[in-house]
Amino acid sequence: MSNKKTRRGAPAVNAGSMADIAFLLLIFFLVTTTIEEDKGVLVRLPEYTEDPIALPLNDQNVLSVQVNKFDNLLVENEEVELPQVVDLLAEHIQLGTAAPGTRIVSLMHDRGTSYTAYLEVYDALKAGYHRLWDEVARDTYGTNYDFLDKAQQTAVREIVPMVISEAEPTEI
Repeated sequence: MSNKKTRRGAPAVNAGSMADIAFLLLIFFLVTTTIEEDKGVLVRLPEYTEDPIALPLNDQNVLSVQVNKFDNLLVENEEVELPQVVDLLAEHIQLGTAAPGTRIVSLMHDRGTSYTAYLEVYDALKAGYHRLWDEVARDTYGTNYDFLDKAQQTAVREIVPMVISEAEPTEI
């Protein structure tokens, strides 16, 4: 028997397939990961026509909403606070005996208006219409607008259509 200790080298790890495994994991995570996309403001645009459409409008049927570069909110050229927009919109839409769709909200903003201020005003206008839809839905169907089926919601929107006209940004 020999008292000599033999030195053995550390066993080698075969790293040839490590790159393949890393590549497969990378592909797996790229395929299974969903990347959220910014949706922005969903607005249905009118169809394009060569000739500009000129409709005679009565100024009493148009509610003018403006946001300037300092993010000040003007409704009919008077400065108002954001929570007042919902009541002013409801007042404008319910005023008079105009046919559905002839009561228009004209939203104008300045090129310097912050995106946050624009979205807050736009959301306030939508909230005003939603409040009107709730009122019509309760009167007609006895429940809020959100609890109606699609056909009933369409019927309510025909009674009170959301008509928001957006003008080109200007220097207000």
